[in-house]
Amino acid sequence: MHLKNTFFALGLLAGSSLLADSWPAYRGPSGDGVSTEKLPTTTFPSDGPAAVWKTEVEHGFSSFTVAGNKALTLVTRDVDGNDMEVCIALDANTGKEIWAAPLWIANKWGGGGKSGEKGNDGGDGPRSTPVIDGDHAYVLDANLRLYALSMEDGEPAWQIDLNKKFGAKNIKWQNAASPLIDGDHLYVAAGGKGQSLICFNKKEGSVIWKAEDDAITHATPIIGEVQGVKQVIFFTQEGLVAVTPDAGDVLWRYEFPFKVSTAASPVIFEDIVYCSAGYGVGAGAVKVEKDGSGLKATEIWRTENDNINHWSTPVVKDGFLYGMFSFKEYGKGPLACVDIRTGKMKWKEAGFGPGNVILSADGELVILSDKGEIVLVDANPDSYKELARADVLSGKCWSTPSLTDGKIYARSTTEGGCFDLAKK
Repeated sequence: MHLKNTFFALGLLAGSSLLADSWPAYRGPSGDGVSTEKLPTTTFPSDGPAAVWKTEVEHGFSSFTVAGNKALTLVTRDVDGNDMEVCIALDANTGKEIWAAPLWIANKWGGGGKSGEKGNDGGDGPRSTPVIDGDHAYVLDANLRLYALSMEDGEPAWQIDLNKKFGAKNIKWQNAASPLIDGDHLYVAAGGKGQSLICFNKKEGSVIWKAEDDAITHATPIIGEVQGVKQVIFFTQEGLVAVTPDAGDVLWRYEFPFKVSTAASPVIFEDIVYCSAGYGVGAGAVKVEKDGSGLKATEIWRTENDNINHWSTPVVKDGFLYGMFSFKEYGKGPLACVDIRTGKMKWKEAGFGPGNVILSADGELVILSDKGEIVLVDANPDSYKELARADVLSGKCWSTPSLTDGKIYARSTTEGGCFDLAKK
């Protein structure tokens, strides 16, 4: 039952403008947390940028994706007496619900919000984020079911149960990874032996290729060029694995430990690929080099139980990572700057918790703290320089903010909002 009430290809994008058309995927147009537009201002009043709208939303850690006049996210909602995971489309200009598409029965996610751990209360819910591409939105839900939903009314064009069809095995806290789209290809890590990494045709849900045996994590894959070679990089329980986009052939691997959960995505800077995980694991980086007709990855540094990104993927600018480097430091964990080439921390500033960071085209950090603050910070490796800060949302914010048309879209476990930086 469904209640009735554009994403262009992911890839390497160049150039910037003040206004952009969309924030169509998890962590933006290129999936790297970097916006294609400049901020219209780097200051706002103490009560925050002008709220275009704010509205109540049900529990969830899903982020907003925005295209056309719609903003999409996932929530937990009662549907006919059942707790369901639901994809909702809000009017991007008013916050009013346009449609809601129930997906599947909401499982118990395993603790976030009900553990009694200080700072970890305030609700739980879906962790994945919809991807918008043209006339459809693509969702990989907590139960490892993959959907193509009509942007018009939320009706499914196709859907696949990855558990039944590909032997997918879910993990603690359920799936949190979002789909990755490039052209007509849709990538997920969700299968069983010999088909752990899968590439689908987004138009019809048919399989283009499937490969490898890696067990999945909560991390969303990325796509980019390293050494001039386009590649999809998955962060699995075995570590980093880079494959060819068209065939799934392995280009290189980097063994990296897994403990409990790996949730932050890899980060690419030139010929360096960075990764990090919580639960005592820490971070590491490899240099990818040409090796005959292929590629090889060599570890250049490793910091065990340090430089931890619990689930907050950092952004990179001029070789420096900016992000939330902490583990279970709710409400107080620092924003930090780390040299991706060495692993050395340049500075850190407490008071953010495990929120999330994106980067504007003119090099300013747009931050959503875990307690609902929007903070603007200059991305400078020399020192921390805060430009503006305001508390705009109640509830727990473990989602990533979105930036489009000079507006920040952000949500918590209880409400969502659109905030216009251009308005005083």
